[in-house]
Amino acid sequence: MKKIVLVLCICLLLLGCSRKEVTEKENSKNKEKVVDKVDKNNFVSYNGDLKVNGVRLVNQYNEDIQLKGISSHGLQWFGSFVNEENIKTLKNEFNSNVFRLAMYTIDGGYIDNKDILDEVIKDIDLIISNDLYVIVDWHILNDGNPNTYKNEAIEFFDIISSRYKNSPNIIYEICNEPNNTSWKEIKSYAEEVIRVIRKNCNNVIIVGTNTYSQDVLDPASDMINEENIMYSLHFYAGTHTEYLRQRAREALDKGVALFVSEWGVSDASGNGGVFFDEATKWVKFMNENNLSYVSWSLSNKDETSALLKPSSSNVFSDNDLSEAGGFVKNVLLNNID
Repeated sequence: MKKIVLVLCICLLLLGCSRKEVTEKENSKNKEKVVDKVDKNNFVSYNGDLKVNGVRLVNQYNEDIQLKGISSHGLQWFGSFVNEENIKTLKNEFNSNVFRLAMYTIDGGYIDNKDILDEVIKDIDLIISNDLYVIVDWHILNDGNPNTYKNEAIEFFDIISSRYKNSPNIIYEICNEPNNTSWKEIKSYAEEVIRVIRKNCNNVIIVGTNTYSQDVLDPASDMINEENIMYSLHFYAGTHTEYLRQRAREALDKGVALFVSEWGVSDASGNGGVFFDEATKWVKFMNENNLSYVSWSLSNKDETSALLKPSSSNVFSDNDLSEAGGFVKNVLLNNID
C-alpha cells in the first residue's frame, strides 16, 4: 500500500512539474507573440512606463530603451505641421518612437497666449493615439532664468500632469534651455515644479542645464533628490564639437542621466552648414552611450536645421526633405551609426 501511495505521489509531482513547464512555455510563447506583433523600438504599448536606472532609460521590463525622434518648432508658428499624416509618417517611415512638442513660454507662446494650451492637449492626444512617447516641452529660451515664469510653469504642469496622470506616454521637459543664470536657480525652480508633477504621476522629467543645456556637469555635485530625473544635453554640430562630448562623458561617469532633447546639423543659430561629419560623430556617440535624442525641427522655416524645404506644405513627403531632413531620416533608420 505504501508503495502504491509513493508511486502516486511521484506521478502527481511529475505531472505538476510537466504542467508548470507547459505553462511557462505557453507564457513565453505568448510574450513572444506580443513582441512579434509590437515593435519594441516603436510602441508605448510594449515599453510602458519609463524609468531612470542610474544613467540609463529603461522600460517597464527594465530593458534599456533608446528614444529617437523629432521636435516640433515653436507651436505658435509651425503648429500646423503636427498633424495625423505627419505623425504617422514619422512613426512608420522614419522609425520615430517619440515626438517633442516645443511650447515656447514667450515670443507668442504660453505666457502671451494661454489658448495654446488647447493645441498642446490636442497634439498630446494625437501622439498618444499613435502609440508614441511625447515630450511636453516648456520651451524657455529668451526668458533665460526659469524662475521668471515659475508660477505659470507650475500652473501648466499641474494641468497636464493631472489630465494625463495615468498615461505612460508623457515625458515632462520643464525648462528647455536656461541661460545666463545658475544651476542653483535652475535647481530651485525644478524642485518646485517637480513637486507639482509628482502629486499626480511618476513619469520621467527632463531638467534643463545652464548655457542652453550644455553645462551638464553642474548637477553632478548637486543632484535633484527625486526618482526618474534626467538632464538635457543640447548640441548643434557646427558649434558644439568634441569638447562637449567629453563633458557629456564626464557627466555620465559621475552619474548624470542625460537626454538629448534637442540637436541639429547646423550651427547653434539653426543655420550654417550642414555639418555632416560632426553630426555623424555625435550620432555615434549617442548610440554608443544609449542616449535618447530628438532632432530639431519639423518645420519649413528657411534655416539649415529645418527638416523640410521652405516650399513644403503642412503634409510632407520625402521630396520635401531638406539636406538636414534627409540626414536625420537616415539616422533614425539606423543607416548612419
